Amino acid sequence: MSPRTSLTRGAGVALWRQISATLEQEIRDGEHPAGARLPTEAELSERFGVNRHTVRRAMAELEEQGLVDVTQGRGTFVHLGAIAYLVGRRTRFHENMRRENRDARVELLDSAIEPAPAAVARELEIPPGTDVIRLDTRSHADGLPLSLASHYFPAARFPGLADVFRETGSVTASFARYGVTDYTRRRTRVSARLPDAREQRLLEITRTRPVMATEAVNVDAEGRPVEYGLSSFASDRIQLVFES
Repeated sequence: MSPRTSLTRGAGVALWRQISATLEQEIRDGEHPAGARLPTEAELSERFGVNRHTVRRAMAELEEQGLVDVTQGRGTFVHLGAIAYLVGRRTRFHENMRRENRDARVELLDSAIEPAPAAVARELEIPPGTDVIRLDTRSHADGLPLSLASHYFPAARFPGLADVFRETGSVTASFARYGVTDYTRRRTRVSARLPDAREQRLLEITRTRPVMATEAVNVDAEGRPVEYGLSSFASDRIQLVFES
């Protein structure tokens, strides 16, 4: 714990700005390395001699600058920097995370069997209204939410896929159970936009932090579509790198 730090009161600079500037300088000087957990609000309140509301305002400023990540129930951590996420013929989440030495986890948020909307049917090359399996997932890297995705699969080809995914936690490993030992990316579209309320909550980002939205189609060795996916990535946590 750092010793008590005096703030300049009545100098025309808000106390929360002084706290934010102090912590920012400490982060840039390496006193709080990437991934480190910052002191709690109570500890910072004691250090700077202010109430928690003032500290909270300072932390919000650091979060807006992309210097820290505030995670509900876990605390505030110095931002790790953008992860290089390779997008190529074979785009694999877990391989990308291993390459970056990140602790990866994918959780299943929801699953359903439903009639394919026209857009999904077109991408999977099936008649509209044909049953598809939808898996809604959230991916984590080093404990931080990285992306949300809705994956669509032809239900007739992958019966029981949701249960298999719950067991494996991986689309690639799940495909292998059905004899699809390799699949490649046919197309990826990328756009940027502001997050909706669900993305703000599940990615733990502010409403002013953009997301990178991707739309992708994966095909098997015969060129038949096996997956259509819509994803949104926390833009300050990832850098999409396209392989030629």
